[in-house]
Amino acid sequence: MEYTYAILIMLITIISSIFFSWIYFLIYTIKFLIEIPQLQSFKTANIIFFPKVSVILPARNEEKYIQKCLETLIEQDYSNYEIVVINDSSSDMTDELIEKFSLANSKVIHVNAEPKPDGWTGKNWACYQGYLKSTGDFLLFTDADTIHSFTSISLAVTHLLVEELDALTAIPKILATDFWTKITLPILWTLSLAKYSALNANNPNSKVGYFFGSFFIITRKTYEAIGTHKSVRKEIVEDGALGRKVKEQGFKLNVVHGKDHVDAVWARDPSTLWHGLRRLMISLYNREKINAYLMVIATFLLLLLPLIILPFSISMVLQKENITAYMTTLSLVLLSLTITSMLLLIVTSTLELKYLILQNLLYSLGFPLACSFVFIAFLTSIINSGSKNTVNWKDRIYTIKENGNTN
Repeated sequence: MEYTYAILIMLITIISSIFFSWIYFLIYTIKFLIEIPQLQSFKTANIIFFPKVSVILPARNEEKYIQKCLETLIEQDYSNYEIVVINDSSSDMTDELIEKFSLANSKVIHVNAEPKPDGWTGKNWACYQGYLKSTGDFLLFTDADTIHSFTSISLAVTHLLVEELDALTAIPKILATDFWTKITLPILWTLSLAKYSALNANNPNSKVGYFFGSFFIITRKTYEAIGTHKSVRKEIVEDGALGRKVKEQGFKLNVVHGKDHVDAVWARDPSTLWHGLRRLMISLYNREKINAYLMVIATFLLLLLPLIILPFSISMVLQKENITAYMTTLSLVLLSLTITSMLLLIVTSTLELKYLILQNLLYSLGFPLACSFVFIAFLTSIINSGSKNTVNWKDRIYTIKENGNTN
């Protein structure tokens, strides 16, 4: 009996911490949704010169997406820009599609990336090749699976000039096409929101900084000052690494919500999602091992432990024999906290689905599957980090031991 008391007290203590954590996540999510700046129009009366923008678009085996991306880029209302498209050793029709657009529109500059040197990841090398061919004062990096509104470039440039920024990145509207991605994205947003939210990134006193690879614009001077993509040539999450360098070196960066102007595909299928999660965790592990371990533990406690405790708490409440009134009360407290924690998770996910991810709210009910998927991906990444395991990303195989932190 004393053993059961001890277990109940211990579980109530743990689940109480989880409950208050979800209260925090919910409040912070609401705060984020209220305060996140939007990619929108600014008064331009004081702007007398709009600088040339070089759109740098790396593409590897993107025949399914690149045509739509280029169609939206060549129809921009901003007049002073070029589009540097880099064919990164594609084996499909990507190169032919780029060539077709470059022949039809003088703004499109067709670049075939030179063979990738040792010590570079593929996308970093392609972006660097695009930079070498660019002539703009501002560099706008984007992905081939991104769709741009008619005004996305002009809004970004105006925002950057009016706010006197060195760099700007936009949170895109995520185009999720498969079930697993739709149920998993709210969980990922929640885990990253507290530390890596735009509110922290936009705080000049914070060192938190990152870019969304689908859309970030940076002055040429700042890009060169942080060492270009050459400074993050080994990183497999290069956009995050570049954003950190911008903040760490004292430049001014803003993260805005671009849901009405930038659409992007984050994961194209469950396999891409799986390797995308591993890619994120391996990058964190190579940079901050302790935080990576803490992330795995927090994922288990916040996402899975309430699901594990729930059957036990129900069985204790339903138990009729050999149980005191005090133990019944403890069991009811445990059950209430467990259910409430899960409801807070669902509410938080629902808010993110409605205002950030813009998907059907019913996907929040898939959280048990999503939690398990995320935890297993994170855990196996940490386990594999000590071996020569691999991540498949953008049709390239990256070996963990060969892609450590780049200073």
